[in-house]
Amino acid sequence: MKFTELQLPELVQKGIDETGFTDCTPIQEKALPLALTGKDVAGQAQTGTGKTATFLITVFTKLLSQQKTGAVNHPRALILAPTRELVVQIEKDAQALGKHTGFTVQAIYGGVDYMKQRDALKAGADIVIGTPGRLIDYLKQKVYSLKDIEALVIDEADRMFDMGFIADLRFILRRLPPYDKRQNLLFSATLNTRVMELAYEFMNMPEKVSVTPEQMTAERVEQVLYHVARKEKFPLLLGLLRKMGMERTMIFVNTKREAEYLQDRLNANEFPAKVISGDVEQRKRMKILADFKAGLLPIMIATDVASRGIHIEGVSHVINYDLPQDCEDYVHRIGRTARAGAEGMAISLADEDGAFFIEAIQEFIKQKIPTEWAEDDMFVHDYKRTARPPRRTEEKPGGRGGKSGGRGEKSGRGESRGRSGRSGAGKEKAEQKETQPTAETTPTGEAAANGDAPAKRKRRRRKPKAKPAEQQPEQP
Repeated sequence: MKFTELQLPELVQKGIDETGFTDCTPIQEKALPLALTGKDVAGQAQTGTGKTATFLITVFTKLLSQQKTGAVNHPRALILAPTRELVVQIEKDAQALGKHTGFTVQAIYGGVDYMKQRDALKAGADIVIGTPGRLIDYLKQKVYSLKDIEALVIDEADRMFDMGFIADLRFILRRLPPYDKRQNLLFSATLNTRVMELAYEFMNMPEKVSVTPEQMTAERVEQVLYHVARKEKFPLLLGLLRKMGMERTMIFVNTKREAEYLQDRLNANEFPAKVISGDVEQRKRMKILADFKAGLLPIMIATDVASRGIHIEGVSHVINYDLPQDCEDYVHRIGRTARAGAEGMAISLADEDGAFFIEAIQEFIKQKIPTEWAEDDMFVHDYKRTARPPRRTEEKPGGRGGKSGGRGEKSGRGESRGRSGRSGAGKEKAEQKETQPTAETTPTGEAAANGDAPAKRKRRRRKPKAKPAEQQPEQP
Protein backbone atom coordinates (compact mmCIF):
# COMPACT_ATOMS: atom_id res chain seq x y z
CA MET A 1 0.00 0.00 0.00
CA LYS A 2 1.17 3.52 -0.83
CA PHE A 3 0.53 6.53 1.40
CA THR A 4 -1.32 8.24 -1.44
CA GLU A 5 -4.01 5.52 -1.22
CA LEU A 6 -4.90 6.55 2.34
CA GLN A 7 -6.41 9.90 1.25
CA LEU A 8 -4.52 11.86 3.88
CA PRO A 9 -4.89 15.63 4.32
CA GLU A 10 -2.81 17.55 1.80
CA LEU A 11 -0.65 19.16 4.51
CA VAL A 12 0.22 15.75 5.95
CA GLN A 13 0.85 14.15 2.57
CA LYS A 14 3.21 16.98 1.67
CA GLY A 15 5.33 16.26 4.75
CA ILE A 16 5.38 12.54 3.93
CA ASP A 17 6.52 13.23 0.37
CA GLU A 18 9.33 15.50 1.54
CA THR A 19 10.64 12.87 3.93
CA GLY A 20 10.84 10.41 1.05
CA PHE A 21 8.23 7.92 2.27
CA THR A 22 6.20 6.28 -0.49
CA ASP A 23 5.22 2.73 0.53
CA CYS A 24 3.70 1.71 3.86
CA THR A 25 5.50 -0.76 6.09
CA PRO A 26 3.50 -3.80 7.34
CA ILE A 27 2.55 -2.13 10.64
CA GLN A 28 1.53 1.06 8.83
CA GLU A 29 -0.54 -0.88 6.31
CA LYS A 30 -2.47 -2.63 9.08
CA ALA A 31 -2.74 0.15 11.68
CA LEU A 32 -3.27 3.32 9.64
CA PRO A 33 -6.62 2.38 8.00
CA LEU A 34 -8.03 1.65 11.46
CA ALA A 35 -6.46 4.62 13.25
CA LEU A 36 -7.43 7.13 10.58
CA THR A 37 -11.10 6.27 11.13
CA GLY A 38 -10.76 7.27 14.78
CA LYS A 39 -10.50 3.80 16.30
CA ASP A 40 -8.16 2.99 19.19
CA VAL A 41 -5.24 0.76 18.19
CA ALA A 42 -2.84 -1.41 20.18
CA GLY A 43 -0.01 -2.24 17.79
CA GLN A 44 2.85 -4.70 18.02
CA ALA A 45 5.86 -4.66 15.74
CA GLN A 46 9.60 -5.08 16.01
CA THR A 47 11.88 -2.08 16.27
CA GLY A 48 12.57 0.01 13.18
CA THR A 49 9.35 -0.84 11.33
CA GLY A 50 7.75 2.62 11.19
CA LYS A 51 5.65 2.74 14.36
CA THR A 52 6.55 6.39 14.96
CA ALA A 53 5.31 7.54 11.55
CA THR A 54 2.11 5.55 12.11
CA PHE A 55 0.99 7.40 15.20
CA LEU A 56 2.32 10.81 14.07
CA ILE A 57 0.34 10.66 10.81
CA THR A 58 -2.75 9.63 12.79
CA VAL A 59 -2.36 12.47 15.30
CA PHE A 60 -1.81 15.13 12.61
CA THR A 61 -4.82 13.90 10.65
CA LYS A 62 -7.09 13.92 13.69
CA LEU A 63 -6.08 17.41 14.83
CA LEU A 64 -6.56 18.80 11.32
CA SER A 65 -10.01 17.24 11.02
CA GLN A 66 -11.56 19.13 13.93
CA GLN A 67 -11.43 22.59 15.44
CA LYS A 68 -9.72 23.21 18.74
CA THR A 69 -12.32 23.61 21.49
CA GLY A 70 -10.20 23.96 24.64
CA ALA A 71 -8.05 26.80 25.97
CA VAL A 72 -5.52 28.33 23.62
CA ASN A 73 -2.45 27.17 25.56
CA HIS A 74 -3.69 23.67 26.41
CA PRO A 75 -2.12 20.78 24.46
CA ARG A 76 -4.34 18.75 22.14
CA ALA A 77 -2.21 15.60 21.89
CA LEU A 78 0.09 13.83 24.33
CA ILE A 79 2.80 11.33 23.33
CA LEU A 80 4.49 9.39 26.13
CA ALA A 81 7.83 7.61 25.73
CA PRO A 82 10.12 5.92 28.28
CA THR A 83 13.52 7.45 27.39
CA ARG A 84 14.84 10.87 26.55
CA GLU A 85 16.52 9.61 23.38
CA LEU A 86 13.20 8.28 22.13
CA VAL A 87 11.47 11.59 22.92
CA VAL A 88 14.09 13.50 20.94
CA GLN A 89 13.74 11.09 18.02
CA ILE A 90 9.93 11.37 17.99
CA GLU A 91 10.13 15.17 18.10
CA LYS A 92 12.53 15.18 15.16
CA ASP A 93 10.19 12.97 13.12
CA ALA A 94 7.19 15.10 14.13
CA GLN A 95 8.90 18.29 12.97
CA ALA A 96 9.63 16.66 9.60
CA LEU A 97 6.25 14.98 8.98
CA GLY A 98 4.21 17.88 10.37
CA LYS A 99 6.25 20.65 8.81
CA HIS A 100 3.29 22.08 6.89
CA THR A 101 0.52 21.46 9.43
CA GLY A 102 1.29 24.51 11.55
CA PHE A 103 1.14 22.60 14.84
CA THR A 104 3.62 23.45 17.58
CA VAL A 105 5.48 20.46 19.00
CA GLN A 106 7.18 20.57 22.39
CA ALA A 107 9.48 17.90 23.83
CA ILE A 108 9.66 17.53 27.63
CA TYR A 109 12.44 15.46 29.20
CA GLY A 110 15.04 15.62 31.93
CA GLY A 111 18.67 16.62 31.76
CA VAL A 112 18.18 19.97 29.99
CA ASP A 113 17.19 23.49 31.00
CA TYR A 114 14.31 23.09 33.45
CA MET A 115 12.93 26.64 33.27
CA LYS A 116 13.25 26.88 29.49
CA GLN A 117 11.07 23.81 28.99
CA ARG A 118 8.68 25.05 31.68
CA ASP A 119 8.21 28.41 29.96
CA ALA A 120 7.75 26.80 26.55
CA LEU A 121 5.11 24.43 27.90
CA LYS A 122 3.34 27.26 29.74
CA ALA A 123 3.23 29.34 26.54
CA GLY A 124 1.30 26.53 24.87
CA ALA A 125 1.89 23.66 22.45
CA ASP A 126 -0.45 21.60 20.30
CA ILE A 127 1.49 18.34 20.70
CA VAL A 128 3.52 17.47 23.79
CA ILE A 129 6.04 14.63 23.65
CA GLY A 130 7.66 13.66 26.93
CA THR A 131 8.84 11.24 29.55
CA PRO A 132 6.55 10.69 32.54
CA GLY A 133 8.73 12.12 35.32
CA ARG A 134 9.15 15.70 34.17
CA LEU A 135 5.63 15.84 32.74
CA ILE A 136 4.27 15.02 36.20
CA ASP A 137 6.53 17.63 37.76
CA TYR A 138 5.10 20.39 35.54
CA LEU A 139 1.58 19.00 35.94
CA LYS A 140 1.76 19.28 39.72
CA GLN A 141 2.94 22.87 39.34
CA LYS A 142 -0.08 23.51 37.08
CA VAL A 143 2.16 24.68 34.25
CA TYR A 144 -0.17 22.98 31.77
CA SER A 145 -3.44 21.07 31.72
CA LEU A 146 -4.45 17.69 30.29
CA LYS A 147 -8.20 18.27 30.27
CA ASP A 148 -8.34 19.12 26.54
CA ILE A 149 -6.31 16.17 25.21
CA GLU A 150 -7.87 14.78 22.03
CA ALA A 151 -5.26 12.10 21.21
CA LEU A 152 -3.02 9.98 23.42
CA VAL A 153 -0.05 7.88 22.29
CA ILE A 154 1.93 5.48 24.49
CA ASP A 155 5.10 4.36 22.75
CA GLU A 156 7.25 1.41 23.88
CA ALA A 157 4.66 0.47 26.50
CA ASP A 158 6.53 -2.67 27.53
CA ARG A 159 9.60 -0.57 28.26
CA MET A 160 7.49 1.60 30.57
CA PHE A 161 6.95 -1.45 32.76
CA ASP A 162 10.60 -2.51 32.58
CA MET A 163 11.83 0.93 33.69
CA GLY A 164 9.36 1.22 36.56
CA PHE A 165 7.26 4.01 35.01
CA ILE A 166 3.90 2.30 35.32
CA ALA A 167 2.85 4.21 38.46
CA ASP A 168 3.78 7.53 36.83
CA LEU A 169 2.01 6.49 33.65
CA ARG A 170 -1.21 5.72 35.50
CA PHE A 171 -0.94 9.05 37.35
CA ILE A 172 -0.98 10.88 34.02
CA LEU A 173 -3.66 8.75 32.37
CA ARG A 174 -6.09 9.30 35.23
CA ARG A 175 -5.92 13.06 34.63
CA LEU A 176 -6.90 12.86 30.98
CA PRO A 177 -10.45 13.22 29.62
CA PRO A 178 -12.50 9.97 29.65
CA TYR A 179 -11.10 7.31 27.31
CA ASP A 180 -14.14 7.54 25.04
CA LYS A 181 -13.61 11.30 24.60
CA ARG A 182 -10.14 10.91 23.04
CA GLN A 183 -8.37 8.63 20.57
CA ASN A 184 -5.82 6.26 22.10
CA LEU A 185 -2.87 4.60 20.38
CA LEU A 186 -0.48 2.17 22.05
CA PHE A 187 2.59 0.67 20.43
CA SER A 188 4.96 -1.88 21.87
CA ALA A 189 7.51 -4.46 20.82
CA THR A 190 5.52 -7.04 22.79
CA LEU A 191 1.83 -7.04 23.70
CA ASN A 192 2.15 -9.13 26.84
CA THR A 193 -0.48 -9.50 29.55
CA ARG A 194 0.61 -6.41 31.47
CA VAL A 195 0.53 -4.20 28.38
CA MET A 196 -2.90 -5.45 27.29
CA GLU A 197 -4.32 -4.92 30.78
CA LEU A 198 -3.17 -1.31 30.53
CA ALA A 199 -4.73 -1.04 27.07
CA TYR A 200 -8.12 -2.38 28.15
CA GLU A 201 -8.14 -0.14 31.25
CA PHE A 202 -7.36 3.17 29.54
CA MET A 203 -8.42 2.63 25.92
CA ASN A 204 -11.80 2.41 24.21
CA MET A 205 -12.10 -1.14 22.86
CA PRO A 206 -8.72 -1.11 21.10
CA GLU A 207 -8.16 -2.97 17.85
CA LYS A 208 -5.17 -5.27 18.28
CA VAL A 209 -2.74 -5.15 15.37
CA SER A 210 0.27 -7.46 15.38
CA VAL A 211 3.08 -7.67 12.86
CA THR A 212 5.41 -10.30 14.28
CA PRO A 213 7.47 -12.22 11.77
CA GLU A 214 8.68 -15.73 12.46
CA GLN A 215 12.16 -14.25 12.73
CA MET A 216 12.31 -11.90 15.72
CA THR A 217 15.47 -10.11 14.53
CA ALA A 218 15.77 -7.99 11.41
CA GLU A 219 16.21 -10.13 8.31
CA ARG A 220 19.22 -8.26 6.95
CA VAL A 221 21.29 -8.52 10.14
CA GLU A 222 24.11 -11.04 9.84
CA GLN A 223 24.68 -12.50 13.30
CA VAL A 224 27.82 -14.20 14.58
CA LEU A 225 28.88 -15.42 18.04
CA TYR A 226 32.44 -15.85 19.32
CA HIS A 227 33.21 -17.86 22.45
CA VAL A 228 36.13 -16.15 24.14
CA ALA A 229 37.73 -16.00 27.60
CA ARG A 230 37.15 -12.82 29.56
CA LYS A 231 40.80 -11.78 29.40
CA GLU A 232 40.83 -12.28 25.61
CA LYS A 233 37.73 -10.21 24.81
CA PHE A 234 39.56 -6.94 24.30
CA PRO A 235 42.38 -8.43 22.16
CA LEU A 236 39.70 -10.04 19.95
CA LEU A 237 37.71 -6.79 19.77
CA LEU A 238 40.79 -4.91 18.58
CA GLY A 239 41.46 -7.61 16.01
CA LEU A 240 37.90 -7.41 14.69
CA LEU A 241 38.01 -3.61 14.49
CA ARG A 242 41.28 -3.70 12.57
CA LYS A 243 40.28 -6.54 10.28
CA MET A 244 36.77 -5.40 9.34
CA GLY A 245 37.37 -1.66 9.22
CA MET A 246 34.11 -0.82 10.96
CA GLU A 247 33.17 2.71 9.95
CA ARG A 248 30.24 3.26 12.29
CA THR A 249 30.04 0.81 15.16
CA MET A 250 27.97 0.58 18.33
CA ILE A 251 29.42 -1.47 21.18
CA PHE A 252 27.06 -2.53 23.97
CA VAL A 253 28.12 -3.32 27.52
CA ASN A 254 26.09 -4.09 30.64
CA THR A 255 27.61 -1.60 33.12
CA LYS A 256 28.78 2.00 33.01
CA ARG A 257 32.07 1.10 34.70
CA GLU A 258 32.90 -1.42 31.99
CA ALA A 259 31.91 1.14 29.34
CA GLU A 260 34.31 3.74 30.73
CA TYR A 261 37.12 1.18 30.96
CA LEU A 262 36.53 0.08 27.38
CA GLN A 263 36.47 3.70 26.21
CA ASP A 264 39.87 4.40 27.81
CA ARG A 265 41.45 1.33 26.24
CA LEU A 266 40.05 1.98 22.76
CA ASN A 267 41.16 5.61 22.81
CA ALA A 268 44.62 4.57 24.01
CA ASN A 269 44.86 2.22 21.02
CA GLU A 270 43.84 4.86 18.47
CA PHE A 271 40.19 3.88 18.13
CA PRO A 272 38.21 7.06 19.01
CA ALA A 273 35.22 6.13 21.14
CA LYS A 274 32.80 7.79 23.56
CA VAL A 275 30.24 6.50 26.05
CA ILE A 276 26.56 7.25 26.48
CA SER A 277 24.87 5.91 29.60
CA GLY A 278 22.09 6.86 31.98
CA ASP A 279 24.13 9.31 34.06
CA VAL A 280 25.92 11.17 31.27
CA GLU A 281 24.67 14.77 31.11
CA GLN A 282 21.93 15.19 28.52
CA ARG A 283 23.70 17.85 26.46
CA LYS A 284 26.80 15.68 26.31
CA ARG A 285 24.73 12.67 25.26
CA MET A 286 23.10 14.64 22.47
CA LYS A 287 26.50 15.91 21.29
CA ILE A 288 27.89 12.36 21.20
CA LEU A 289 24.86 11.12 19.25
CA ALA A 290 25.13 14.02 16.80
CA ASP A 291 28.84 13.33 16.19
CA PHE A 292 28.12 9.64 15.73
CA LYS A 293 25.33 10.31 13.24
CA ALA A 294 27.49 12.78 11.34
CA GLY A 295 30.36 10.29 11.04
CA LEU A 296 32.72 12.34 13.23
CA LEU A 297 32.79 9.58 15.87
CA PRO A 298 33.41 6.07 14.51
CA ILE A 299 32.66 4.11 17.71
CA MET A 300 29.96 4.69 20.31
CA ILE A 301 29.89 2.60 23.48
CA ALA A 302 26.50 2.34 25.14
CA THR A 303 24.60 0.69 27.92
CA ASP A 304 21.04 -0.43 27.20
CA VAL A 305 19.79 3.16 27.48
CA ALA A 306 20.61 3.40 23.74
CA SER A 307 19.22 0.06 22.63
CA ARG A 308 15.75 1.51 21.99
CA GLY A 309 14.46 4.65 20.38
CA ILE A 310 17.62 5.69 18.55
CA HIS A 311 17.46 5.71 14.77
CA ILE A 312 20.91 6.14 13.27
CA GLU A 313 21.29 5.36 9.61
CA GLY A 314 24.40 3.64 8.36
CA VAL A 315 25.40 1.71 11.51
CA SER A 316 27.48 -1.02 9.91
CA HIS A 317 28.22 -3.13 13.00
CA VAL A 318 26.76 -3.77 16.44
CA ILE A 319 29.01 -5.55 18.93
CA ASN A 320 27.71 -7.14 22.10
CA TYR A 321 30.88 -6.86 24.17
CA ASP A 322 28.72 -8.16 27.02
CA LEU A 323 25.77 -10.39 26.22
CA PRO A 324 22.59 -8.89 27.71
CA GLN A 325 20.83 -10.64 30.56
CA ASP A 326 17.42 -9.71 29.10
CA CYS A 327 16.59 -11.55 25.87
CA GLU A 328 14.57 -8.64 24.49
CA ASP A 329 17.55 -6.32 24.89
CA TYR A 330 19.48 -8.52 22.46
CA VAL A 331 16.84 -7.94 19.78
CA HIS A 332 16.79 -4.21 20.36
CA ARG A 333 20.57 -3.93 20.45
CA ILE A 334 21.16 -5.61 17.11
CA GLY A 335 18.19 -3.70 15.71
CA ARG A 336 20.37 -0.56 15.69
CA THR A 337 21.90 -1.87 12.46
CA ALA A 338 20.22 -2.93 9.19
CA ARG A 339 17.57 -0.25 9.54
CA ALA A 340 15.30 0.94 6.74
CA GLY A 341 16.18 -2.02 4.52
CA ALA A 342 19.96 -1.68 4.87
CA GLU A 343 22.33 -4.50 5.76
CA GLY A 344 24.38 -4.85 8.92
CA MET A 345 26.34 -7.22 11.12
CA ALA A 346 25.88 -8.11 14.80
CA ILE A 347 28.84 -9.66 16.61
CA SER A 348 28.51 -11.11 20.13
CA LEU A 349 31.39 -12.01 22.43
CA ALA A 350 30.41 -14.67 24.97
CA ASP A 351 32.78 -15.03 27.93
CA GLU A 352 32.45 -17.31 30.95
CA ASP A 353 29.49 -15.30 32.31
CA GLY A 354 27.80 -14.43 29.03
CA ALA A 355 27.64 -18.06 27.93
CA PHE A 356 24.82 -18.65 30.42
CA PHE A 357 22.52 -16.26 28.50
CA ILE A 358 22.98 -17.76 25.03
CA GLU A 359 20.35 -20.48 25.33
CA ALA A 360 17.63 -18.11 26.53
CA ILE A 361 18.45 -15.58 23.78
CA GLN A 362 18.32 -18.23 21.05
CA GLU A 363 15.04 -19.56 22.39
CA PHE A 364 13.56 -16.05 22.39
CA ILE A 365 14.65 -15.14 18.84
CA LYS A 366 13.67 -18.64 17.64
CA GLN A 367 16.92 -19.24 15.84
CA LYS A 368 20.44 -20.38 16.58
CA ILE A 369 23.13 -17.72 16.41
CA PRO A 370 25.92 -18.91 14.06
CA THR A 371 29.10 -19.63 16.02
CA GLU A 372 32.60 -18.97 14.72
CA TRP A 373 35.95 -19.70 16.31
CA ALA A 374 38.51 -16.94 16.34
CA GLU A 375 41.85 -17.83 14.78
CA ASP A 376 45.05 -16.90 16.59
CA ASP A 377 45.86 -14.15 14.09
CA MET A 378 42.61 -12.34 15.00
CA PHE A 379 43.84 -11.50 18.50
CA VAL A 380 45.92 -8.37 19.11
CA HIS A 381 48.27 -8.69 22.08
CA ASP A 382 50.62 -5.72 21.56
CA TYR A 383 48.07 -3.16 22.67
CA LYS A 384 48.42 -0.32 25.15
CA ARG A 385 47.02 -1.10 28.56
CA THR A 386 45.16 1.29 30.84
CA ALA A 387 44.19 1.13 34.49
CA ARG A 388 40.70 0.01 35.37
CA PRO A 389 38.68 2.84 36.99
CA PRO A 390 38.09 2.44 40.74
CA ARG A 391 34.72 1.35 42.01
CA ARG A 392 32.57 4.22 43.22
CA THR A 393 31.50 2.88 46.57
CA GLU A 394 31.09 6.22 48.34
CA GLU A 395 28.74 7.93 45.93
CA LYS A 396 25.80 9.61 47.57
CA PRO A 397 22.43 9.86 45.81
CA GLY A 398 21.65 13.50 45.17
CA GLY A 399 25.24 14.65 45.55
CA ARG A 400 27.70 15.12 42.71
CA GLY A 401 28.66 11.48 42.62
CA GLY A 402 25.03 10.38 42.47
CA LYS A 403 23.77 12.44 39.56
CA SER A 404 22.67 10.37 36.66
CA GLY A 405 22.04 12.37 33.58
CA GLY A 406 21.21 15.94 34.42
CA ARG A 407 19.22 17.98 36.82
CA GLY A 408 17.49 15.92 39.46
CA GLU A 409 17.51 12.65 37.56
CA LYS A 410 16.89 9.57 39.64
CA SER A 411 19.36 6.80 39.04
CA GLY A 412 17.54 3.67 37.96
CA ARG A 413 14.39 5.51 36.95
CA GLY A 414 15.88 7.42 34.04
CA GLU A 415 13.77 10.54 34.53
CA SER A 416 13.71 13.49 36.89
CA ARG A 417 11.34 15.12 39.29
CA GLY A 418 13.78 17.92 40.18
CA ARG A 419 13.99 16.99 43.85
CA SER A 420 16.91 14.65 44.32
CA GLY A 421 19.47 17.28 45.31
CA ARG A 422 17.80 18.00 48.65
CA SER A 423 18.38 14.70 50.37
CA GLY A 424 22.03 14.69 49.32
CA ALA A 425 22.63 18.20 50.69
CA GLY A 426 20.97 17.34 53.99
CA LYS A 427 23.02 14.20 54.29
CA GLU A 428 26.27 16.08 53.66
CA LYS A 429 25.40 18.63 56.37
CA ALA A 430 24.68 15.84 58.81
CA GLU A 431 27.99 14.19 58.01
CA GLN A 432 29.85 17.48 58.46
CA LYS A 433 28.16 17.94 61.81
CA GLU A 434 29.20 14.46 62.90
CA THR A 435 32.83 15.04 61.88
CA GLN A 436 33.19 18.43 63.68
CA PRO A 437 35.57 18.27 66.66
CA THR A 438 33.87 17.87 70.00
CA ALA A 439 35.04 18.74 73.46
CA GLU A 440 36.14 15.15 74.06
CA THR A 441 38.29 14.87 70.93
CA THR A 442 39.78 18.40 70.80
CA PRO A 443 43.43 18.50 71.97
CA THR A 444 43.92 20.84 74.93
CA GLY A 445 46.71 21.90 77.29
CA GLU A 446 50.35 20.89 77.02
CA ALA A 447 49.62 17.64 75.25
CA ALA A 448 48.09 19.54 72.34
CA ALA A 449 50.96 22.01 72.22
CA ASN A 450 53.54 19.22 72.08
CA GLY A 451 51.59 17.28 69.50
CA ASP A 452 50.88 14.43 71.91
CA ALA A 453 47.60 12.68 72.40
CA PRO A 454 44.94 14.79 74.09
CA ALA A 455 44.78 14.58 77.86
CA LYS A 456 41.96 12.62 79.37
CA ARG A 457 39.23 14.68 80.91
CA LYS A 458 38.63 14.25 84.61
CA ARG A 459 35.23 13.12 85.67
CA ARG A 460 33.28 15.84 87.43
CA ARG A 461 31.67 15.11 90.73
CA ARG A 462 27.97 15.54 90.65
CA LYS A 463 26.45 17.87 93.23
CA PRO A 464 24.02 16.19 95.58
CA LYS A 465 20.43 16.87 94.79
CA ALA A 466 18.73 19.43 97.01
CA LYS A 467 16.29 18.01 99.51
CA PRO A 468 12.66 19.02 99.30
CA ALA A 469 11.82 22.10 101.37
CA GLU A 470 9.66 20.22 103.83
CA GLN A 471 12.52 17.82 104.68
CA GLN A 472 15.16 20.51 105.32
CA PRO A 473 15.81 21.43 109.01
CA GLU A 474 14.48 24.78 110.12
CA GLN A 475 17.02 27.56 110.74
CA PRO A 476 17.40 28.58 114.38
